[in-house]
Amino acid sequence: MTGAAGRSEAVINVACIQMEPRVGEKGANVRRTIELIEEAAAQGAKLLVLPELCNSGYVFETREEAFAESEEVPNGETTKAWMELAQRRGLHIVAGINEREGNLLYNSAVVVGPNGHIGTFRKLHLWNEENLFFEPGNLGMPVFRTPVGRIACNICYDSWFPESYRLAALQGADIVCVPTNWVPIPGQREGERAMANTLVMAAAHSNSVFIAAADRIGTERGQPFEGQSLIVSYTGWPIGGPASKDREEIIYAEVNLADARRNRNWTAFNQPLRDRRIDVYDEMLGSKHHAGWY
Repeated sequence: MTGAAGRSEAVINVACIQMEPRVGEKGANVRRTIELIEEAAAQGAKLLVLPELCNSGYVFETREEAFAESEEVPNGETTKAWMELAQRRGLHIVAGINEREGNLLYNSAVVVGPNGHIGTFRKLHLWNEENLFFEPGNLGMPVFRTPVGRIACNICYDSWFPESYRLAALQGADIVCVPTNWVPIPGQREGERAMANTLVMAAAHSNSVFIAAADRIGTERGQPFEGQSLIVSYTGWPIGGPASKDREEIIYAEVNLADARRNRNWTAFNQPLRDRRIDVYDEMLGSKHHAGWY
């Protein structure tokens, strides 16, 4: 570490990989993730985020199909492939995966690094027909302490719940990585930016955390996806993207993750987490998980 002035201990290149997984083509999907991760690593990225369910595709027709495209974490072939690449290239990867545990499926995000599996986040808030295939997440809102910073995760619809970002920030998260499959929202005008862009910008601002959201593109079994992946500063303003609505691409941002906590004071009087009225509402919003540093 360097001195307090201009220190660079947490400066890393973050990448969001926007791609088009195809349901029923897990092998091809995983190979494509490897190609794109290699491309981002060649550009200096050290923390990479990939879309929701990027190994399996999203729009399942039957439970049998959903199970056929699932695998265990971390012992499944997809996680092993990502771990091998993370070790070889010195990367931290957050990627959406169709996770199987016994007879249950979870819409999950796996976090891996140079030393292997770091942890798993399971989507807390299921969207639409996901409820037919997946169980609601049961691992809470973990924050993973890593050499590159404190990483939390959301998946897609989780971003519509401000509690999810607040709980991450209260436990000391520097960055929230969001594998996602954003879809058009009712009332959205042609050409309007994704509603989720607005939501993650607001969440980053009000919680003083970086957010890196990697969306998918394309139309799968009639369901269109929004693209527009983006990386947002702890200030709430985009620093990478938004990406296009319809092209595979990688967006980058070089950030000092320590700024999320170092610069949390807005004025001499105001700091968004300190100013909470915990005499009016519960400090941890009723969560069983305890607050960390903030």
